[in-house]
Amino acid sequence: MEANLREVGTAAVAPVAWGTTYYVTRHYLPAGNPLWGAALRALPAGCLLMLLARTRPRGEWLWRSAVLGLLNTSAFFVLVYIAAQRLATSTASTVMALSPLVMTVTAWALLAQRPRAAHLAAGVTGLAGVVLMMWGRAGGSGTGGLIASVAAMLVSSVGYVLSQRWDSGAGVLATTAWQLCFGGVLLLVAAVVSEGAPPPVDAGALLAFGYVTVVATALAFLAWFAALRRLPAATVGLIGLLNPVTGVLLGTVLAAESLTGRRLAGMGLILAGVLLARPRGTHDAEGAPARPGQPSGRAAAPARDG
Repeated sequence: MEANLREVGTAAVAPVAWGTTYYVTRHYLPAGNPLWGAALRALPAGCLLMLLARTRPRGEWLWRSAVLGLLNTSAFFVLVYIAAQRLATSTASTVMALSPLVMTVTAWALLAQRPRAAHLAAGVTGLAGVVLMMWGRAGGSGTGGLIASVAAMLVSSVGYVLSQRWDSGAGVLATTAWQLCFGGVLLLVAAVVSEGAPPPVDAGALLAFGYVTVVATALAFLAWFAALRRLPAATVGLIGLLNPVTGVLLGTVLAAESLTGRRLAGMGLILAGVLLARPRGTHDAEGAPARPGQPSGRAAAPARDG
């Protein structure tokens, strides 16, 4: 039980950190340059982790890192940057609360992780919370931002499940570094071609980039992928419901966004979904005890194949 709580706590680091990026991006990072904004977030984080990992991808991990870098880094960071610039902090982060259901379905299809009744109940509960928090918020100039936020949720959910399927003996530090570097290089090339020279940044923007690079990217992704190695994807995805809660609280406290009774009720439902999804013991997604040396929540057959 104590180990499960520790793993849940590790997983929670990521969505809480990601929930803060919406506010930081909207208020401190340069607008109108999503490719540069994403590149300056991803590539330094990847290089930092590469220095710590001291290993390079080989064999099949060359193309796997490129695929994961495209999904989890390049596409995801650009779409999140666009969503954060066009939507209120609370709205942008709330859309991402739909990802647990997508991750649950994707994990079922790719990892044969059959969702438990608790996962489905938690997903429905979290979805109800999202509906309450989002009611009446869409439309107008925010439509493009909502589309970007939904797209970010879709590509990242697929990327996270593939990360679990393609687990290797290289270690979470190395595989996280590889995909951040690959994704960062793709973003850098796209930024130079599409947006030209990097945007000017002041001291506040530099500090903001430092925060999203070290805390909301390097540290958060390490925690997230470490949790994916120890817990079922559906459980990790539901812990991600802390993302919108963090975004709403920051938007209310720091950006003077309204916090109505309906939104409080939605937050309560989201937190209830997180509690419903917590691990009940050392059992895998099919309900059988995990074998020694095999992380709980992992379907054994597809875990190593391509």
